[in-house]
Amino acid sequence: MNNNIFPCILHNGDARKSADFYCNIFDGKVTIDNQVVINIELFGQKIMLLNGPEQDKNPSVSFMVICDTEDEVQKYWDQLQEGGKALMALGSYPWSKKYGWIQDQYGVSWQLFLGEKASGQKLVPTLMFMHENNGKSVEAMEFYTRTFPNSSIGNISKYKDGGESGEDPEHVMHAHFSINDYNLFCMDSSHDHQFDFNQGISMVVMTKDQEETDYFWNSLSAEGGSQEVCGWLKDKYGLSWQVFPEKASELVNDPDKEKSQKVLQAIMKMKNIIIKDLEEAYNS
Repeated sequence: MNNNIFPCILHNGDARKSADFYCNIFDGKVTIDNQVVINIELFGQKIMLLNGPEQDKNPSVSFMVICDTEDEVQKYWDQLQEGGKALMALGSYPWSKKYGWIQDQYGVSWQLFLGEKASGQKLVPTLMFMHENNGKSVEAMEFYTRTFPNSSIGNISKYKDGGESGEDPEHVMHAHFSINDYNLFCMDSSHDHQFDFNQGISMVVMTKDQEETDYFWNSLSAEGGSQEVCGWLKDKYGLSWQVFPEKASELVNDPDKEKSQKVLQAIMKMKNIIIKDLEEAYNS
């Protein structure tokens, strides 16, 4: 598992409150805590909670939690129900003896699944391809695994395999892929959902130098994607990514508040993050 790739959840000032909520449910811990960014660790995996201009979270990106026992599924379900709502009732399904899909009080969606872990990773972001992207799960997996090193496509189950009605039998019901040793799941959906990918939940790629930053910035935004500010971009499917150098994170979290603020102000003016310009701002 690669902790240089991880999800980011946007919040409207209540990132710390949600961090405590998730850490309490999943026995996690807070690793970074400032006014803008709260990083938490759940099951040894990093999640960023970011205070900023909130966008409604929705089930286009959900988090699959792969549980070892029925009691574990039930425990998480009971706690996530507080202020939340069920999207698929907790019960027995063809793919799992105990499964449920729930949206919590912060709008984040969780799929609780009794089954085997993918390469030991217990929490797996799950992407739903719908509307104009419906049927493009395999294409998207090929794009992502072509972009990232140490990547592969795993098991693919199509709707014809599960007997699901109302879906194209050749579309993906569930698939597993790995980008640079980080696992994700994906699926197609033909339902007329009133939501799609947005910045409410994005994927962060921490890079080691400018060459790697430029590579992921240009590759992920290629073929019809869009480049936005502060290292944010949308790929050609509308999924949001943040390409952020490790050095930038180090400078932003410097204990010298005056210097870190200069770096933050420089980032706010950038699209792709230029490390040398941040270092100049830090030393000015």
